[in-house]
Amino acid sequence: MAKQTVYDDQSIKSLRGAERVRERPAVIFGSEGLEGCQHSVFEIIANAVDEAREGYGDVINVTAYNDRSVRVEDFGRGVPLGYNEREKRYNWELVYCELYAGGKYENSSGKGSYKNSLGLNGLGAAATQYSSEFMEVASYKGDTVYEMSFKKGEPVGKLRERPSTKKDRRHGTTVYWKPDLEVFTDTLIPRSYFQDTLRRQALVNAKLRLNLYWQNEDGKFEEESYYYEHGIADYMEERVGDGELTPPVYCTYEARGRERADRDEYDLSVEACFCFAKDGGLLEYYHNSSWLEYGGSPDKAVRNAFVFALDKYIKATGKYQKNESKISFSDIEDNLVLICSTASDQTSYENQTKKAITNVFIGSALTDYFKHRLEVYFAEKPAEADRIAGQILINKRAREHADMIKRDIKKKLSVSNDPTNRVEKFVSCRSRDPEERELYIVEGDSALTSCKLGRDASFQAIIPVRGKTLNCLKATDDKVLKNEIIMDLIKVIGCGMELRGKNKTTFNADMLTWSKIIICTDADEDGYQIRTLLLTVFYRLLPALLHMGKVYIAESPLYEITVGDEVTFAYDEREKAEIIAKLAGKKYTLQRSKGLGENEPDMMWNTTMNPATRRLIRVSEAEAERTAYIFETLLGDDLEERKDFIAKYGRMYLAEADI
Repeated sequence: MAKQTVYDDQSIKSLRGAERVRERPAVIFGSEGLEGCQHSVFEIIANAVDEAREGYGDVINVTAYNDRSVRVEDFGRGVPLGYNEREKRYNWELVYCELYAGGKYENSSGKGSYKNSLGLNGLGAAATQYSSEFMEVASYKGDTVYEMSFKKGEPVGKLRERPSTKKDRRHGTTVYWKPDLEVFTDTLIPRSYFQDTLRRQALVNAKLRLNLYWQNEDGKFEEESYYYEHGIADYMEERVGDGELTPPVYCTYEARGRERADRDEYDLSVEACFCFAKDGGLLEYYHNSSWLEYGGSPDKAVRNAFVFALDKYIKATGKYQKNESKISFSDIEDNLVLICSTASDQTSYENQTKKAITNVFIGSALTDYFKHRLEVYFAEKPAEADRIAGQILINKRAREHADMIKRDIKKKLSVSNDPTNRVEKFVSCRSRDPEERELYIVEGDSALTSCKLGRDASFQAIIPVRGKTLNCLKATDDKVLKNEIIMDLIKVIGCGMELRGKNKTTFNADMLTWSKIIICTDADEDGYQIRTLLLTVFYRLLPALLHMGKVYIAESPLYEITVGDEVTFAYDEREKAEIIAKLAGKKYTLQRSKGLGENEPDMMWNTTMNPATRRLIRVSEAEAERTAYIFETLLGDDLEERKDFIAKYGRMYLAEADI
């Protein structure tokens, strides 16, 4: 056992200055990886947005350079960098070198410089500076420019002050910095992050223009601009367009309250827009313009209010069936599109990353407001209310039907293949090693007999399919689950299946106990059709097995060429011609190969089951896209595409057509 290290009075260490962030960035940014680096960038953008929200500046420029450095420029009041008499320190030190120092602590008292801000804790600017390779700050105060430099979290030189030139005579702040790879494990922030962040800030800050300048590897810049004249109302139109089930409802609300009786009151303002869409829902929450990825209080309020109001309306109008269960929010959110932007001068974020808020008053105020607003809306717009209720009940009943199907699937797939509860006519093998076991799917009982006699019982198992399998592409989930052939096959394969959408089921590749699944059918029209239908089973229900390369087709010989006592097999016309040419005038007998059910055990072993002599075609991932197209075209519901395909390629198969 290793000797324990000493833990005594000298073991305790205090991190100071930049170490507090550089050694533990995840404490502030939520991660030491790319996500944390992205949040450090957001902290500087948030400061610029706060200025614009207070009415100082209506443009923010963000430049992402190809060396991973970033520049954020706003046209606000200019961050104070000079000497602070109250604190007896320079403000550049307080803002960029001191955690828990800033100008947003007295917002709710009316004494602060901001009313509703993204920043609250005085952490963002300093934490980002501490985690940077370098940072340059310039504060423009009309006739004067103040500048300060930092490197690896430490100040470089003193505060510089100079007169403005004609070119830079303005108000605002520019921060130019580079996230440090010594702090974050990854600093390669993708363009999509900047695009998404600026778009979100634009949509909840009407009339604020955010420009992105993205530098490509060749040094050239591409510019994008994000601007919403009417804020979330324009964003709603952009997201829903013509796909609305009901027109958007735009609403605003203001309230004042407190977290508990002994706390100070604070102001809440709400801006929301919602509608019901024909296809697909969307819920987005923002607080003080910060996107609440995890929602928190507003999300809980919306869920409670919408379920309450819609359940009440459905009951009042008699739309529930007798003894029908109550709707849930999952039935509503399938079609609900809602953007909710709240603002308050007192905010309880879950943590510094600001992805959820926990304000009790905001939650209760929003719940009451949305309940009342929906009640009025339903009373004023009964036709729209009926459409909403009708769609939600459709969703609910479809969900319950899907849940029933899932339960049925689990029940059917839970049946084990032990000797007392065996899938009918399934012939197992002795091996229990998944790396060598093979499953043959054969055509009918006669082929089952031939394969059973010709196989190696130590590792080869067989399951017959009786007749033509259901066309899985056109069949509903209900029909698939009621089809005994398919369900027996799924049971034997043993890893579940991959139904999509509301009937999504669990597939577990670790439960697969076969190294190869081999489709084995006759080399004739019926055999080819059965093979294709079996492949559709894998395409729709078990596509992962195709991607894993577990599915094979066993080639069956087309001809038997006999010379004396020696029999040679040809698998296609070209091979037949080559064999006959090599006989060089010898007498031979040529006959079409018999079906699998008529083969002798030795022939079955040599041509189809012996790993040393058989021919298998792996259904590979590279073929999946083309296979999918053929399946959908020839067996799907697109009649026009099928007509086009037949018109283009049908002539190639006229000789084989049964006409």
